[in-house]
Amino acid sequence: MPIAMTAGIVSYQYVGQLSFLTPYLIILMLFVTYCNISFSDLRFSRLHLWLILIQLVASIGVYLLLLPVHPLLAQGAMICILAPTATSAPVIAGMLGGNVASLTTYTLLCNLVIVVAAPIIFAFVGEVEASSFVASLWVVFQKVFLLLLTPFFAALLLKKLLPRVHSQIQKAKSVSFYLWSVALVIITGKTVQFITEQDSSNYIVEIGISVAALLICITQFATGRRLGRIYNDTVAGGQGLGQKNTILAIWMAQTFLNPVSSIGPGTYVLWQNLVNSYQVWRNRKNL
Repeated sequence: MPIAMTAGIVSYQYVGQLSFLTPYLIILMLFVTYCNISFSDLRFSRLHLWLILIQLVASIGVYLLLLPVHPLLAQGAMICILAPTATSAPVIAGMLGGNVASLTTYTLLCNLVIVVAAPIIFAFVGEVEASSFVASLWVVFQKVFLLLLTPFFAALLLKKLLPRVHSQIQKAKSVSFYLWSVALVIITGKTVQFITEQDSSNYIVEIGISVAALLICITQFATGRRLGRIYNDTVAGGQGLGQKNTILAIWMAQTFLNPVSSIGPGTYVLWQNLVNSYQVWRNRKNL
């Protein structure tokens, strides 16, 4: 992660021009992930419903709360909460001794709900160029649907029509890591490019967005773990609410919101990896 982000920062003038590749990289990453999901093991629970409810309500609530302070701060904070759970979250959950199947179920549920919720929210608060709310809603829905559901249906069809190919993709799990690394380099470069093009007077707002992302990150992990403890699913609760698909979040911010708001999920990458590193270290120490 640090190497990929550093590469993006150093070469932002060049890799920023490759931002058009980001949606395709996200689709490929999700496709590989969905190919590795055993749908027979998916079990939905009340915890999952509480987590998705908190995610939707909190994202709107934080936006409305911070909007009077500054629109960019509100957008940056909102996307850090609204972003779906990272597809890599079950891996961390496994390292922490958590319920991998439960978190995998929530990751899928979260992505499916965001397909419906994100277009509505972005149509209200975003900066989509459209003639009306309905037109704005349709523009966002098309892009989000294509990005999140196309790989899902493609994985299902591949398993049914070409099971051998599906099996080979399952064996190539490491492909997701390389796709994620490339996407992180590009998306980091694009974020830095936006920052350098801004007026120097925005630096205070940008720092504010970064601090807000830190506070939101800690709060989401803590809230998720506390709620998960009630349902005897502590790790899945914490990772489900706290570990975000930041690549997707940054793309959403740069596509549907003011691009400067992408600083929120851009710094969230760092904060959540620090939290995960601490959790893994503490878990190994207690073994």
